[in-house]
Amino acid sequence: MSKRVVITGMGVAAPNAVGLRSFEHALKNGTSGIRFFPELEDLNFTCQIGGKPQISKELLSNYFTPLQLKGLNSSGIIYGVISGTDAWKDAGLEIGDEKSPDWDSGIIFGTGILGVDKFREAIYLIDEGKTRRLGSTSVVQTMASGISAYLGGILGCGNQVTTNSSACTTGTEALLMGFDRIRSGRAKRMLVGSCGDHGPYVWGGFDAMRILPGKYNENPKEASRPMSASANGFVPGSGAGALVLEELDSARERDAHIYAEVLGGEVNSGGQRGEGSMTAANNEAVERCIIGAITNSNISGNDIDAINGHLTATNRDSTEIRNWIKSLGRKGSDFPYINSLKGMTGHCLSASGAIECVASVLQVKNDFLFPNINCVDIHPEIQELISEERIPRQKTDTEINILAKASFGFGDVNAVAIFKKYIA
Repeated sequence: MSKRVVITGMGVAAPNAVGLRSFEHALKNGTSGIRFFPELEDLNFTCQIGGKPQISKELLSNYFTPLQLKGLNSSGIIYGVISGTDAWKDAGLEIGDEKSPDWDSGIIFGTGILGVDKFREAIYLIDEGKTRRLGSTSVVQTMASGISAYLGGILGCGNQVTTNSSACTTGTEALLMGFDRIRSGRAKRMLVGSCGDHGPYVWGGFDAMRILPGKYNENPKEASRPMSASANGFVPGSGAGALVLEELDSARERDAHIYAEVLGGEVNSGGQRGEGSMTAANNEAVERCIIGAITNSNISGNDIDAINGHLTATNRDSTEIRNWIKSLGRKGSDFPYINSLKGMTGHCLSASGAIECVASVLQVKNDFLFPNINCVDIHPEIQELISEERIPRQKTDTEINILAKASFGFGDVNAVAIFKKYIA
């Protein structure tokens, strides 16, 4: 029989808050983490704003030894280690024995691109003939699986330890990969999540594509506007989110705190065929992904109380709403509540799915909807499709039993996860 899977721990390093309790407070208060960066102005970026977690040296010392910090120059690894370690501790789990790993626990922690600043540093040193000055950690800081390797060593996990990568879908895909491993009985618990680097060398390509907003440099907190008529492109962000997934029987045995249950989900691709391309989703594939997630979770579209959408503040927002309507068979005032975290954090790219999964689970656990900040002028196409009250602009207290979380990424890849309130 398939195992039931629950969430017993979470951690987050987001642009608007670091740490789970601070993050929940930021969600409820609609706190923006988007800031102006003079460095981007100096480099002639059109978009000179972004989302970046605020990490102090004091905080770093709680997660890394002085030796580990020496030469550490990968923001993605920093964010991932903080969120992953916090999630592990939040679940009440101990760090593995020094002599033997925890064979029942594994890690699937994704990223898009890792160690960009370390790569830049390495290129200059190599070109100057100073290869020996690279240091012993340059490889692990720049290999894609560096984040899962760091966490695997810190936590002592002996089950599958790996990294996935599927652009903006990465974090939600990692969660569903970990879910499948536990459900099939191959692990008791999995730390899942995703992270992403910050800065000009990650964000520059998007600026060159002219899909970032350029007219909010003096008003950064107003720049990210999902579902709005005045949306002008997505604001780039960074950070990490992490969740501990655990077999229900295991969680019960150790009397663990349970945030929610993962009912199921779906991952697919549009193959960059039809309407799909490298940068745009195939709408049929999105609909199939939503319907597949519902079917795999043994629920109906009418059971969904809320949606945490991908919704990036581009012209694809209206299309995403249409895909949900076709998939659920619900519209107008019958449509579920829907929100987007990106108004507060920007689009955290490969980290977005995991950070948004954490935000989604907090809403299910504590029966609230965080506001769609900056959505003061709902896009007219969206207004024609769903009732205005289904897009909360203020924190809304309401019972949420089932929530659907969606992520759609470059390469025409999709993931939808279904979370349910856990009642003992």
